Amino acid sequence: MKIIKILLCILVIISFKANGQNHSVSLVDFVNPLVGSDSAFELSNGNTYPAIATPWGMNFWTPQTGEMGNGWGYTYDANKIRGFKQTHQPSPWINDYASFSLFPETGKLEINEDKRASWFSHKAEISKPHYYKVYLADYDVTTEIVPTERGAQFQFTFPKTDNAHVLVDGFFKGSMVKVFPEERKIIGYCRNNSGGVPENFHNYFVIYFNKDFEASQTWETNKKSKADNNKLSQALVAEGYHVGAALSFKTENNEKISAKVASSFISLEQAELNLSREIGTDTFDQTKTKAAAVWNTELGRIEIEGGTVEQYRTFYTALYRVLLFPRKFYELNAADEVVHYSPYNGKVLSGYMFTDNGFWDTFRAVFPFFTIMYPDFTSKVMQGLVNTYNESGWLPEWASPGHRDCMVGSNSAINIADAYLRGIRGYDIETLYEAILKNSKSVGPVNSVGRYGADYYNDLGYIPYDVGVNENAARTLEYAFADWSIAELGVALNKPQKEIDLFRGRSLNYKQLFDPEIGFMRGKNKDGSWAKTFTPDKWGDAFTEGSSWHWTWCVFHDPIGLANSFGGIEKMRNRLDAVFTAAPTFNDSYYGQQIHEITEMLVGDMGQYAHGNQPIQHAIYLYNWLEQPWKTQMHAREIMDKLYSSAPDGLCGDEDNGQTSAWYVFSAIGFYPVTPGTGQYAIGSPLFKNVKLHLQNGNTFEIKAPKNSKDNIYINAIYKNKSPYTKNYITYQDIMNGFVFSTDMSSKPNRNLGIEQSSKPYSMSQN
Repeated sequence: MKIIKILLCILVIISFKANGQNHSVSLVDFVNPLVGSDSAFELSNGNTYPAIATPWGMNFWTPQTGEMGNGWGYTYDANKIRGFKQTHQPSPWINDYASFSLFPETGKLEINEDKRASWFSHKAEISKPHYYKVYLADYDVTTEIVPTERGAQFQFTFPKTDNAHVLVDGFFKGSMVKVFPEERKIIGYCRNNSGGVPENFHNYFVIYFNKDFEASQTWETNKKSKADNNKLSQALVAEGYHVGAALSFKTENNEKISAKVASSFISLEQAELNLSREIGTDTFDQTKTKAAAVWNTELGRIEIEGGTVEQYRTFYTALYRVLLFPRKFYELNAADEVVHYSPYNGKVLSGYMFTDNGFWDTFRAVFPFFTIMYPDFTSKVMQGLVNTYNESGWLPEWASPGHRDCMVGSNSAINIADAYLRGIRGYDIETLYEAILKNSKSVGPVNSVGRYGADYYNDLGYIPYDVGVNENAARTLEYAFADWSIAELGVALNKPQKEIDLFRGRSLNYKQLFDPEIGFMRGKNKDGSWAKTFTPDKWGDAFTEGSSWHWTWCVFHDPIGLANSFGGIEKMRNRLDAVFTAAPTFNDSYYGQQIHEITEMLVGDMGQYAHGNQPIQHAIYLYNWLEQPWKTQMHAREIMDKLYSSAPDGLCGDEDNGQTSAWYVFSAIGFYPVTPGTGQYAIGSPLFKNVKLHLQNGNTFEIKAPKNSKDNIYINAIYKNKSPYTKNYITYQDIMNGFVFSTDMSSKPNRNLGIEQSSKPYSMSQN
């Protein structure tokens, strides 16, 4: 009872100001998990699904509109639901693993996932991070879900009927169910995955109902086809390619049948333990209250004031997305010890493990956000990286749940360096440094792990265009930034100067691919000649999911050095200006079709600017180095206002594990981490009149902008603790110390602010 009282205290109504008016609301109510779900293969407005979950939860839950195995598991334009599934999907392109589902029916028992699907309407749907509710019109049943980290509670409201059913679908690629009628219980496992798992991979689950079964059946589909070949059986156990269970009840009108669910990657016993620990005897409403309290606590770490209600919704919806990944892949055993099933060697081992993250995306803003707001969590993630290296021999770059062959780069080094350089400890940094060095020398078990093309890069200083290594220029640019990170980490760890100099020298390899005659990055052949197929608007080929218009700016650690390559700041600035004024032309010959990222650039109506994909997202902040920070302020507001909302189409491309949302969170606060590792954050245009970051060290960092408005988007002056401040960046230490920054906002740019050399953030060539 004491716990409940504490939780209720956490859930007290929060007062805030929007446009000068007082409002009262629980922060979780601002969040719309449906954001980004109005997406399709051809056009992404986020490519997300409504994740009913707790922050970084091991399991999420979502309504399922797409067929089993479809990466677009829930799309806003769908009109039928076929299940409510436990999901671990980080992206439709990576797809899901360890999924099973529950689904209520009335009348004739229907197993086939197409035939059982019920009409629904968004008018009869409530979606919150901690709570989901929908009415299934075909069955006159309402389904509700509330989450825990490793489980959930379901509540099905049935009409009066002698034929109420709940299906438990174990999904394809191997599953098992076993019914215990006397215990109102089902156990089972599912093995479905999309790669990156050992042979002994299982997701074990346990489900308890609050009502006796009138009847229970199992079913099996052995054929790998969409044919209606489900075979019902009175047997209490089924095991095979695709099995499930059908539980039947007699119900009174508006009778609620509840199901408590939990799962484990370790064992059935651990699944039972997870259920007991996280749900136990709690009612549905108690679990709902606890889940809301968890979200309100995390969302409440950032306090905003002075915007529109829609801006509040967009901000907290974006923050919710940032706090979903990486997913916890560890559990607590009976002795409360942290343990995990290793997706790398199939063993159950001690320590932390995290998964479902593509560092190609998240090194840019998600992990820098964690170093500020969640240093303790970052430390655990670093411990997880140590375990990943010890168990697989490599650092992850795209894990789901194990190593996956997706994207480019060597970005784990960037996350590790930024964490250590920000003073975050509690993990074996020497092992991680050893792993970083290994990653820099060769390719791993898949091309995205280690460095594909490392021999060429380390020998020539770039990966040639004509040696069969795809997306070679993009890889070169990303390896160069990773090398800068390694050098900075080497300094902090007192590594040999020769080693530091090696990586510092390699960090300048970006210069190998810059063609000063045309002012673009481009592919270079092994003999040193330029690739002849180049056009600046050619997507793919030498680059990854973008063109040279987007990748030319990917010199995070040396914007001034890049400007020197252009022939000076003015020439670089002119080319950056041209990104927004150039015609949105494109060459899709590498892909053979207009990929969705191209379409997203076109419909954004911002020239060659392609915010829907990650490579160029930092570029507008480069004006802070180019002596026109007011253009950063202008573009930041334009992008926030134009490309983001809390609506189902409220994102502008792949959301990608929180990165596109993290861009918004940082930008709305008023700064952005262009160069993780420096502890400097380029100033933009704060969206709210007041923002407070409540830090884990007990301090509060604040940005005040009392004159902020739709028109007043420019910074006329900045004050740090009431003293004039002329730099174009804020430091990590200033944030951690809880300083107050005040900005005098204006409708007209101050073209003299922040143009001095001393105002510019770090750049390797000037520091």
